[in-house]
Amino acid sequence: MQEFYKNLKGDRSIWAIAALLAIFSFLPVYSASSNLAYMRGSGGTFTFFVKHFMHLVLGFAFMYGVHKIPYRYFRGLSIVMIPFVVGLLIITMFQGTTIEGANASRWIQIPLVNMSFQTSTLASVVLMVYVARYMSKMADKKISFQESILPLWMPVFTVLILILPANFSTTAIIFLTVLVLVFLGGYPLKYLMLIVGAGVVGLAMFILVAKAFPDAMPNRVDTWMSRIENFSNGEDTEEDYQIEKAKIAIASGGIQGMGPGKSIQKNFLPQSSSDFIYAIIIEEYGLIGGVFLLVIYMWFLVRIVIVAHKAESIFGMLVVLGVGLPIVIQALINMAVAVELFPVTGQTLPLISSGGTSIWMTCLAIGIILSVSAKQDVVAERIEKEKEEDNPLEILSEAM
Repeated sequence: MQEFYKNLKGDRSIWAIAALLAIFSFLPVYSASSNLAYMRGSGGTFTFFVKHFMHLVLGFAFMYGVHKIPYRYFRGLSIVMIPFVVGLLIITMFQGTTIEGANASRWIQIPLVNMSFQTSTLASVVLMVYVARYMSKMADKKISFQESILPLWMPVFTVLILILPANFSTTAIIFLTVLVLVFLGGYPLKYLMLIVGAGVVGLAMFILVAKAFPDAMPNRVDTWMSRIENFSNGEDTEEDYQIEKAKIAIASGGIQGMGPGKSIQKNFLPQSSSDFIYAIIIEEYGLIGGVFLLVIYMWFLVRIVIVAHKAESIFGMLVVLGVGLPIVIQALINMAVAVELFPVTGQTLPLISSGGTSIWMTCLAIGIILSVSAKQDVVAERIEKEKEEDNPLEILSEAM
């Protein structure tokens, strides 16, 4: 066991956070899966428990393997992966999967293993590494807007355009994080405002075209607009039904909660094991459990800022923030939806909600962060060793 711990490099607090979230997730997922088991007619929740366990095992295997790779290798790998993820997104978008006329093409089926994979999550991680690589390369150079359009913004907007029709919330999170990265990387603010303006105009044009030609391409524009409208005026819809059940669950939990497995609303709340698992957690573990999770995610935010600050290179700093911030943003959005501070988005709770792709890509991102922090440990050890070699008292003690 000690040998295993020695092989765990990088920030120990981040390892602890990931382990805490994973361990904490088992009981809520097992409890909240009863609704899913009933809907699918599987007859029990243990199957979903085992599935969640296997997803976490595979995810942590990804995390362990990635954290062993020197993070500088991700620079070149991102260039190779960008065309690959764009191809996956194109295949995903043109599947034509619809639910009640809305675009639901978010997943592709993995051959042989018969598992679905949400391509936008992989695209998000790859794109963040790519943007971090570009900004680090331009750190000591004067950035020209025209020269940055093709190598920087063309891949960014290509990925965003391919994700947007089926998943606005993920598109918004990616775009926001990219803006933060390029700002921290020294991209001129006046150019950044142009990009924001172009993004807003592009979104408006997409909505207008989608409304004018609704049969031209499946999209979720009507779903987005109805969610926003219903959130603001309180009309009764399916999303409002989910929110109402989530609020009942939260109110039932009180301070200490009803106890593990004793949730009542899990039997009525759709997506209780994924999108709305935070409401079930508060119902069973109370305000104490809800605040505990919030503190854990805030602790994770603090740790990634510390790792980014200590990074030995601009690329290391940017890549940590690029892959780490979306995890925190996604968690906060999921919690905000459950307590009706935000319209329904479909974002899961990282490392807590059931679902393979979300867990795997979160673990992949954390593995990249750990790879950067592992390099910091190596540098610190080398500096400490050099200090000891230069210390005459240390040399004298060894001689005696």
